[in-house]
Amino acid sequence: MDIIMLSRSISTYINHDLSYLNDDGSEDSNIYFTGDIIQQSSNLAPEIINAERERFSDKKHQHIASLDRLTSQLYSNCKRLERSKSNGRDYLPILRGELKKFRKLQRSWMMTL
Repeated sequence: MDIIMLSRSISTYINHDLSYLNDDGSEDSNIYFTGDIIQQSSNLAPEIINAERERFSDKKHQHIASLDRLTSQLYSNCKRLERSKSNGRDYLPILRGELKKFRKLQRSWMMTL
């Protein structure tokens, strides 16, 4: 839940900085990563629930693999946003730190399934 709240807050903050057009009339391409971090973080909890509810081990492994991909994508999108021209990028290391903690918990959780 902390990851979801952090990603939404950071995205809202960064979105205001990146929503303006560049001098040539183009938009900042990093603005799309703000929506991606919200979507990916919101999909973490349902994948955890689906993996725990699943009875067949191969389907469990599919949900676990999906969860791992979401976490990796979320982490890489945070890195991309840190290179943006926004004041909110200073908060992204906090989110990445939470993702590191989540990965550690995820590894021990996977052993219990």
